[in-house]
Amino acid sequence: MKKLKIGRIFVILILLSLFILISAISYVDAVSNNIADSVFRLHVIANSDSKEDQELKVRDELLSYMNIISKDSTNKQEAMQIANEHKEEFIQIAEKVIKENGYNYTVNVQVGKADFPTKYYGDITLPAGTYDALKVQIGEAKGQNWWCVMFPPLCFVDVSTGIVPDNSKQELKQSLDNEEYDLISKTDNNEISFKFKIVELFQNWRLGNK
Repeated sequence: MKKLKIGRIFVILILLSLFILISAISYVDAVSNNIADSVFRLHVIANSDSKEDQELKVRDELLSYMNIISKDSTNKQEAMQIANEHKEEFIQIAEKVIKENGYNYTVNVQVGKADFPTKYYGDITLPAGTYDALKVQIGEAKGQNWWCVMFPPLCFVDVSTGIVPDNSKQELKQSLDNEEYDLISKTDNNEISFKFKIVELFQNWRLGNK
């Protein structure tokens, strides 16, 4: 009888563990998908890790241009469409910066899926995952990656305070529910911090197993 009871307890623990795991995966999928559906990101890969290649500020010019052409965008889909329609202009801007610095690297620009690590933008944190992005490859594209957000413009952070502009936060709030927005906002809430760690853990595991 004792062995039977132990066996039942063991089975119950296994079932409970599976339930918790499935619930966690479902939660991560829902949250990650909603966050990814709300932002359009930028992924730049430098030609190499040399100091000279890393100092080419292509990203700054691309972000400035995107901010101009998408200033009236109200959602990610509009921003992506605008970026698709102006890919040639993005290439020209990048090539201009490169040539002004004495190089002749080629530039490849595509709009598509890209894997991102967890990144911090002032008081907003986006978890690791796969996001729609403007992908920019410079030259041999063997250098460090640089990640940012083109819509809403989270990269335009006040460096003196480390705070994302209110209008960018408002764009995110309109696309996410309260818990999802709390999840990516800096907070002292232990429960929210724990949930973010769960999302981050699962997403990093997925990216590592691709």
